[in-house]
Amino acid sequence: MSDFTLPELANSVVDIVKAIIADIRPRLIESAVTGKHGEKDNLRHDDNFLSEFDIRLHKLYRSMLEERLPEFIYASEEADPEVVGSNPDPDLLVLIDPLDTSELAVRALQGYTHIMVYSRKLARPLVAVVGDIFHHVQLYVAARDVGGEDHACIVMAGMDPIPMNVHPLLDVPSALVTNYLMRPLERFLPLATQRRLMERLSETSGDGKSRGRIGVDFGSISLCHVAAGFTDATIEFAKGFAVWDLYPGHYILHAAGGVVIDLTGQAIPLNYRLESPGDVAAAMDRRQKFIAASTPDLASDLLHLLDI
Repeated sequence: MSDFTLPELANSVVDIVKAIIADIRPRLIESAVTGKHGEKDNLRHDDNFLSEFDIRLHKLYRSMLEERLPEFIYASEEADPEVVGSNPDPDLLVLIDPLDTSELAVRALQGYTHIMVYSRKLARPLVAVVGDIFHHVQLYVAARDVGGEDHACIVMAGMDPIPMNVHPLLDVPSALVTNYLMRPLERFLPLATQRRLMERLSETSGDGKSRGRIGVDFGSISLCHVAAGFTDATIEFAKGFAVWDLYPGHYILHAAGGVVIDLTGQAIPLNYRLESPGDVAAAMDRRQKFIAASTPDLASDLLHLLDI
């Protein structure tokens, strides 16, 4: 990885995400300070917060991608998939969550943006970038090189990319495990009732200290944090993530050496079954429950601790 150079497509996507962050960060901070959060009626996902900033980034991504890619399918959380360019059946699909954790972003607390470029011909991702709008660790990137190998790196503001690899951890009682637990009944309560998991995380080690922890995390960034070694695992067993929340982070974690399994214990493949326009449309309503971890053993141990 030390001599790996991001391919041209990945560099283009990185530049787009950097521009997206530069555009939206001051607007979100102003929103937080003034209390004007720009909430909109969400006709597509009535249980999700939607702001004028989500719509702005949806449009901005499309226009910036159109300048760099001659043809692609644009699949954003905020609209039905559409073909951009003259080819009615292009190879590349661009999956976008323009602004993840919108309800926190408009308060300048947490805010993320996701993009993945997927080759339908190769049936796998080529590039994924998850941008952290408010923090110094700004971008989490995965890309496929010309030889077909996947690489992952972190991009911090004003610094060269840093190779990204998981930090293997086999011991559940030492793990920092995260979950999107913000919704009280839908997600927090199912997590709080996982007694065996909580007891295992609370076990003490030989020195008498208890190091296991449960933390909150969000969307694709939760898998990126595992990829970077900032956390050890993230679990989603209550509702499942939508494709734009899971797939970019899944690819980045895969490229960093981590693993994502479903609740039967099977590894989730990078082939997301997006061959036809109908497949793409159907995927927009798909949800996936999963466990993402630094190692297969840790993922398996966590799965066996869940009462589901």
